[in-house]
Amino acid sequence: MNQPSYAVVGGGILGAATARQLLQLKPGARVTLLEKEPVLAEHQTGHNSGVVHAGLYYTPGSLKAKLCRRGVGLLQDFCAEHELTYDECGKVLVALNGTEKARLADIAGRARANGVPGVRELDQAELADIEPHVTGVAGLHSPHTAIVDYAAVTRAMAQDIVDAGGTVRTSFEVTGLRQDGQQTVIQGSDGQEERADRVVLCAGLQSDRVAALAGDEADPRIVPFRGEYYLLRPERRDLVRGLIYPVPDPRYPFLGVHMTPRVDGEVMVGPNAVLALAREGYGWSRISGRDLRDAVGWPGFRRFAAKHWRTGATEMLGSLSKQRFIGAARRYVPELTTADVVPGPRGVRAQALDADGSLVDDFRINRRGSVLSVRNAPSPAATSSLAIAEHIVDTLLDRKEAAA
Repeated sequence: MNQPSYAVVGGGILGAATARQLLQLKPGARVTLLEKEPVLAEHQTGHNSGVVHAGLYYTPGSLKAKLCRRGVGLLQDFCAEHELTYDECGKVLVALNGTEKARLADIAGRARANGVPGVRELDQAELADIEPHVTGVAGLHSPHTAIVDYAAVTRAMAQDIVDAGGTVRTSFEVTGLRQDGQQTVIQGSDGQEERADRVVLCAGLQSDRVAALAGDEADPRIVPFRGEYYLLRPERRDLVRGLIYPVPDPRYPFLGVHMTPRVDGEVMVGPNAVLALAREGYGWSRISGRDLRDAVGWPGFRRFAAKHWRTGATEMLGSLSKQRFIGAARRYVPELTTADVVPGPRGVRAQALDADGSLVDDFRINRRGSVLSVRNAPSPAATSSLAIAEHIVDTLLDRKEAAA
């Protein structure tokens, strides 16, 4: 009896992890990974900060919390198996005042409930021992928070797919999905076609549009937010030992500027969060009328903007003013100056918004017959990718684990 065939749309880390998981559970099956760009990991995965999140913030019992903790272990094992750098540089959340200090206790409680190892609250002296150049009244230390190169991880996953008999097809931009009997025909922009019995859509910044091709609903809509970074000059990298993060403010939708070492030795300062003028627009010069209309025309975005316009204005000012941008980081590292940094990478976050204007916080997966669509996979999606892939495949194959 022939095994069913599978196609996964999206060549980021989540798509690659899903195709790899299918081949592990269905050895010998025909599994094809489809990516619209000439190379894998070209968008969100390739512009990721590289942080392996430990699971500090997430609501205990949520899908995000469970898959993050499972994903950390799977990712660490994967990197060891494939001889990829996995650096547990550690992370401190820095409280600047008494209000933020009080929030640390709640975050510590969440972290422990999620099973995050080694988390401890720090007084001012203990914070200085870990990060000597940081100023704060208190901190929270997660010693096992790590950094990796997610693009390298994706390439290694793709090699696993090929080694297991799967196929990776690049330069395949999906423009249509139609049923032909028991199979789904995936149509490409240049006339290519791929047929599969079951399909998974992991299209990231294009996830709502690709899901619509399968008859999925419009809600949630993807609104792209660009994050911009500066890089510390090599001679100033000693200002930072590990990851330095602010304490999240529940009133605001974005975390704020922080300091992030990378496995290549660079140290990033940022990001901000400004509305991107195109879904794949990594600078001000890239503008898409369609993408802008889809974003600002969505009722959810208008409601979101009405609520958070002050935050949006602040983020925009940081984008336009280097001094203002670095000023936000100087609250944590006072020795930092604008002369210490150079322009760095940029990324675009696929932020899913519901029609009521709320940010979709947890992972969201929809299914229409034989097509499963990942509609929202926010941070820590890269960290959780191997665990999310397990969940996706269990759901696709109707395995009992999907309900666990």
